[in-house]
Amino acid sequence: MLKLGEKGTILQRDKQTYAIAPHMPCGITTPAQLRNIADVAEKYNCQALKLTSAARIAIIGLQEEDIDQIWKDLGMVPGHAVGLCVRSIKVCPGTDYCRLGLQDSLTMGMRLDDRYHGMELPNKMKMGVSGCTNNCAENCIKDIALMGKKSGWTVTAGGNGAKKPRLADHIAEDLDDDAAVTLIDRIIDYYRENGKRGERIGQMIDRLGQETFMQAVTA
Repeated sequence: MLKLGEKGTILQRDKQTYAIAPHMPCGITTPAQLRNIADVAEKYNCQALKLTSAARIAIIGLQEEDIDQIWKDLGMVPGHAVGLCVRSIKVCPGTDYCRLGLQDSLTMGMRLDDRYHGMELPNKMKMGVSGCTNNCAENCIKDIALMGKKSGWTVTAGGNGAKKPRLADHIAEDLDDDAAVTLIDRIIDYYRENGKRGERIGQMIDRLGQETFMQAVTA
């Protein structure tokens, strides 16, 4: 039997009820899915629905004994909203919808979500993909991020907006889709091998030195 944490539950402030935040890759949903979420929320008398910063819809104020059936009624996967792993991939509308988009952020975001979401790491990881230099996915405070230009993707790493904020470092630019993913693979592999438990990528870079990090991931 799965533990509560493995069911995507988050204990609330009252220490009695729970919230769940079904995984919605890159924040993409459908009218039918939204209607079902609303129906399930009403059926189980949730206290609130909250749009999260990770582009999920948190259903708040649920009873422990209802959790299994709620997931069945939703027909959605819990995903990884908590834990030491790759969590959200924040993505802008990109070339699919935005007149300013220079690179296809939605396709790339879905590719990253499929490849990395839930991957266990020394600490949580947040990613961002912005289709242009406006950086609507908040690249500067993401552990790993891609920014689109006409010439290709710019890769940054080491940002976070936590208790001690850190701006991301510039790693490479003018990369096509495959080259960008290959570089991200290298960054994540290096982090898995060298990061200490509880240490974000930026903290690892500061500890080991930016030059050492850059040589390891771009050589």
